[in-house]
Amino acid sequence: MTKPLTPAARASLSDATTAVPVPATVPPETPPQRRTLMRKYEVLYARPNGDIDDFTKVAPATPAFEDAFAAFARGTLIATERGPVAIEDLLPGDEVKTVDDGYQPLLWRGCTSIVPKARGQAEHMGRLTRIAADALGIARPMPDLVLGPRARLYHRSQAIQRYTRGDGAFVPAREMVDGCNIIELTPMSAVPVYHLGFAAHHRIVACGVELESHHPGTLHEIGLRGETLELYLSLFPHVEEFADFGPLRYARLRMSDLQMMGVA
Repeated sequence: MTKPLTPAARASLSDATTAVPVPATVPPETPPQRRTLMRKYEVLYARPNGDIDDFTKVAPATPAFEDAFAAFARGTLIATERGPVAIEDLLPGDEVKTVDDGYQPLLWRGCTSIVPKARGQAEHMGRLTRIAADALGIARPMPDLVLGPRARLYHRSQAIQRYTRGDGAFVPAREMVDGCNIIELTPMSAVPVYHLGFAAHHRIVACGVELESHHPGTLHEIGLRGETLELYLSLFPHVEEFADFGPLRYARLRMSDLQMMGVA
């Protein structure tokens, strides 16, 4: 027969089951830190002696880096001295047509791949923008033009001229989607995208449409410092320091800016 516990035994059992306090030296549990998403970036460039070299690096998948590599989809026809050339076939040294300075030698071609619905990336980095033939005017573009998520088109208006003191400004292509002539595409698989770099900031021509060559903007705008800035600059062997990119020759505006000016 089981004997009932005495009051003293009950008190002893209660003390034994009391939670043991965590020593002050044990750090509280913290949630795991989010890892920075990385991308593979491929570079083709011209050495000072004219030789062509290439390399691949892994770097952060952040706006500053992606902006430098994701403007033109594979197959985009770029106007050159020898006629339209698919962007993947362009080589450093090729003379590319610019609207502002005639034909200029290509110094740098960057490439990465956009992967639809990749975990952790910005949603727009898995999409392309297709502009239907003649959507912007006769033969603008011709044929259809497919652009990467970081492409910018040159947009003209009198209001922009008053606002920027230039005849136009660069606007993100993805912000011009209207669901009819300019649509958003989500590819079924990874798609190579490219960008082109010159000795200066230029307006280049793809399928009859004026688009922006690579320029990082101001150092303040890209927000890179220390080792991250060094990694960024290492992707551009044709420059020794950030100032070598030269000035940003054209204004950049968002579609919301145009809507405020009533010119969208």
